[in-house]
Amino acid sequence: MNNSVSNTARLLGAGLRALLVLTVLTGVLYPLAVTGIAQAAFPHRANGSEIKADGKVVGSSLIGQQGYSLDYFQPRPANGLGENSVNTRYKLILSGATNRSGDNPELIRWVKEAKAKVVKENSTADYKVKPSQVPADAVTSSGSGLDPDISPAYADLQVHRVAERNGLPEARVQKLVDEHTEGRTLGFIGEPRVNVLELNIALRRLVEGD
Repeated sequence: MNNSVSNTARLLGAGLRALLVLTVLTGVLYPLAVTGIAQAAFPHRANGSEIKADGKVVGSSLIGQQGYSLDYFQPRPANGLGENSVNTRYKLILSGATNRSGDNPELIRWVKEAKAKVVKENSTADYKVKPSQVPADAVTSSGSGLDPDISPAYADLQVHRVAERNGLPEARVQKLVDEHTEGRTLGFIGEPRVNVLELNIALRRLVEGD
C-alpha cells in the first residue's frame, strides 16, 4: 500500500515537473524567441503589414476594406462576409466565400447587378464603359471576401471616374495606377495586382497636393 502511494506520488511529481518545464519552454521561451526573431528580421510583416497615413494606422495591406466613396478606387465585392453594425469597413464577423455554384441563380443575379453597377458608376461624360470591359474581379468576391487587391484591368477601368470626380488629369491618375501595379510574385506566381488601400492613400495625397 505504501509503495503504491509512493509510486503514485512520484509519478504525479514527475508529471507536474514535466508540465512546468514544457509550459515554460513552449508557452514562454519559444513564443518570445519567435517573436523576437520576427521583429528583428521583418517587423513590418510581424506587426500585421500595417499601412499608415498621416501618422496613423489605417489598415493592413493584407485585408481589403469596403465603404470607399466613388471619389476613390473601389475594391472587389465582399458578398461572403458576415454583416455587422459596428465596423462597416472591416466586416469580420464571418470571412468566407459566397458558396454559390457557377450556375446558381442567385450568384448569376449578383454578377449581373454588379456588372450593371460597375458600368454605370464608371461611365463619365467623356467615356462610356462597355459591359465587355468589366473584368471578373469587379463582379465577384474572393474566396475569403477580404482580398486587398484588384486586377490592373479593374483599376484601369476606374481611372476615368476617379479623375473626373477629383478634377485630375486622366493621365496622372493612370500613372498612379501603373506605379502601384505589382507583377507576379517571383515572376511566375499569381497575377499582377493593385493594392486598393495603398492606391487610395496615394490618390488622397495627390488630391491634397502632398
